[in-house]
Amino acid sequence: MYTVYMPSQENLTDEELIAIIRQNDKELYSEIIRRYQTKLSHYLRKFIRRDDELEDVLQDVFIKAYRNLNDFNVHKRFSPWIYRIAHNEALNMIKKYRKEVVSIDESEWEIIDQNIDLGKSVDASLTKTVVEQALTAMKDKYREPIILYFFEQKSYEEISDILRIPRNTVGTLIMRGKKIIKESLGKTLYGRQT
Repeated sequence: MYTVYMPSQENLTDEELIAIIRQNDKELYSEIIRRYQTKLSHYLRKFIRRDDELEDVLQDVFIKAYRNLNDFNVHKRFSPWIYRIAHNEALNMIKKYRKEVVSIDESEWEIIDQNIDLGKSVDASLTKTVVEQALTAMKDKYREPIILYFFEQKSYEEISDILRIPRNTVGTLIMRGKKIIKESLGKTLYGRQT
């Protein structure tokens, strides 16, 4: 009798894990949940502030992903696929209820401060507030790529897959979003356009 070697689930890629789940082991889906629960929760927090609503949307994301596992192409990356589902579910929640205020935590603030080159300001807490207000007020088409790129550290290619827009458009939208943030900062802190 031959023993089939099965690598531990922690050593499998998401795509390998999905292939096994689809073939014969539905229980392994808990590993997908374990891998993505914190990441997706963090991402969804940019759209949904209330814990109960966030938990509902997160649960809907995992249910929808599970139901549609057979539609996933295992030759592509799983991460953009599930982020796309999360993105759509968050937008559905926002459309249904309200637009949430974007809130930036300290670690995210460091990412924004370093990558958008906001310059030195007199009051860091005021600067952070202005950036949060700018993100909240900007159109979704700019906010979504900014959040995915700076907060979720997704590549242009992944953002393109998640938002279903051309890769070059991702770069343009991020550049314009950064400009909107800088202009808001200039108006509020210095009373001028930057």
